[in-house]
Amino acid sequence: MSEKSSSSGSDEDVDPESGQPVEFGGVLSKWTNYIHGWQDRWVVLKNNTLSYYKSEDEREYGCRGSLCLSKAVITPHEFDECRFDISVNDSVWYLRAEDPEHRLQWIESIELHKAESGYGSETSLRRHGSMLSLTSAASALSATSTSSFKKGHRLREKLAEMETFRDILCRQVDTLQKYFDSCADAVSKDEFQRDRVVEDDEDDFPTTARPDAEYNHNNNGSKEKLFPPASPKGINGIDFKGEAITFKATTAGILSTLSHCIELMVKREDSWQKRLDKELEKRRRVEDAYKSALHELKKKSHYGGPDYEEGPNSLINEDEFFDAVEAALDRQDKIEEQSQSEKVRITQSSSVSSGDTYSTIGTHRLANKVEEMVQNHMTYSLQDVGGDANWQLVIEEGEMKVYRREVEENGIVLDPLKATHCVKGVTGHEVCHYFWDTDVRMDWETTIENFNTVEKLSDNAIIVYQTHKRVWPASQRDVLYLSAIRKIMATNENDPDTWLVCNFSVDHNNALPTNRCVRAKINVAMICQTLVSPPEGDKEISRDNILCKITYVANVNPGGWAPASVLRAVAKREYPKFLKRFTSYVQEKTAGKPILF
Repeated sequence: MSEKSSSSGSDEDVDPESGQPVEFGGVLSKWTNYIHGWQDRWVVLKNNTLSYYKSEDEREYGCRGSLCLSKAVITPHEFDECRFDISVNDSVWYLRAEDPEHRLQWIESIELHKAESGYGSETSLRRHGSMLSLTSAASALSATSTSSFKKGHRLREKLAEMETFRDILCRQVDTLQKYFDSCADAVSKDEFQRDRVVEDDEDDFPTTARPDAEYNHNNNGSKEKLFPPASPKGINGIDFKGEAITFKATTAGILSTLSHCIELMVKREDSWQKRLDKELEKRRRVEDAYKSALHELKKKSHYGGPDYEEGPNSLINEDEFFDAVEAALDRQDKIEEQSQSEKVRITQSSSVSSGDTYSTIGTHRLANKVEEMVQNHMTYSLQDVGGDANWQLVIEEGEMKVYRREVEENGIVLDPLKATHCVKGVTGHEVCHYFWDTDVRMDWETTIENFNTVEKLSDNAIIVYQTHKRVWPASQRDVLYLSAIRKIMATNENDPDTWLVCNFSVDHNNALPTNRCVRAKINVAMICQTLVSPPEGDKEISRDNILCKITYVANVNPGGWAPASVLRAVAKREYPKFLKRFTSYVQEKTAGKPILF
């Protein structure tokens, strides 16, 4: 998420005011190209942008790529539960998380960032400051009743009006508070002056209360009030009546705007519900069309993506195809070497039947087919490679030689291969046993992903279903075959007996072909003869005196198209490796054990 995806542990920073994530990061596997496949990358989600770095430590050197998520489409993969794709126009990122839970966490975080950055979020509303006077506030009030539902007067504008009214109201409250404070100060001063006058009068007239004490007598005999009343505009020049009218208008405007906001939301809810119903119907039709076009869509996968499927119309040329296959095989070899170095070898070999011959499969429907395949291999597979057979020697490494005949049918490479090899210290019985025995199959076979026995026909014949590891960009292969082991007695006492294992494709109701894999067809035989050199003197025969002559033939129909040059190059590379790996395994398992002829 192909190699396995790396863990996608992530960290998250949260905005203390909104409580929403401002950054989300972690390790994801990103599809790089057809040669390097999936690679671990440090991916960061911030400010509605998805960026990736080679590693977390290299963030200071700048990102290697980024996507703006405003118009991005996030698509969880249909079959891979850990993978999701992000596409913006023609740009596509293929990403894999460690597990389905991490994939869900990433998808939700990306969707959340998109929503938070889109229209209608809190951060997208800007305060509309205003220096509206009482006149402008009144005109806004008069306009609300007639223009609330006109085009352009949306809820957003009503919220802006509420912001304006709030500013006006705050200023008016401050003004009124100053007026009240001034009134309180004036009253306190009047009371203080009145108390002083009363005290002075009491000193002069201690026992008599004069009704005109609060008046001052002028020289002309008239009376002037000692404490004149405060004027409505006398205190700091504030028009209290005007401010009260303004305050009343502002509060009325707020209530009116709130009422219109509620009406707008009700109407908007009805409109949204209708749009939702239309969208659901549209989505249903699109989903139906999607299901019918899914197969064709897969054939037109984005160039270079991990969903590429092999075929004669491939956008990848043969050289690139081979580079990708070779890189995938190298990765598999490296993984296998690591697993072998860590594996604890089981020193006890599996039990090997000591009988001289193996029984047939009786009256089974495939009994005649088994006999026919055995006879054909004994007749034709052991023939010399010279003459008109047109065998070409492609590999020669010591005792091992690999030959090939180039055969194509309908553009599909069907090249038969034939290899001869000599292995010291083992018998033909031992080699064929380990090649046939499914209990030890995974110890030496590195190309198999999994296998199981579909049906056991007898002690020497079984039907096996196995899937092979996918080597991108080729599709994954599976094979269903009957495997039988036989001992063929020599007709001439001077000739050695022959042990043979033949594997050939069959059909079975319990292992029908699936869309996930391409079904390959095989006809393979491992034919072994044991040659014994006499020991010196009276010594017993040891493993130093035995030699196994191996003839291995393989006719494989890959079941689907792949470039001929690629198939031939892979066969030239893999068959010698297989023979050396398998024969070394047999030598290791039989070392120090009694010889089994």
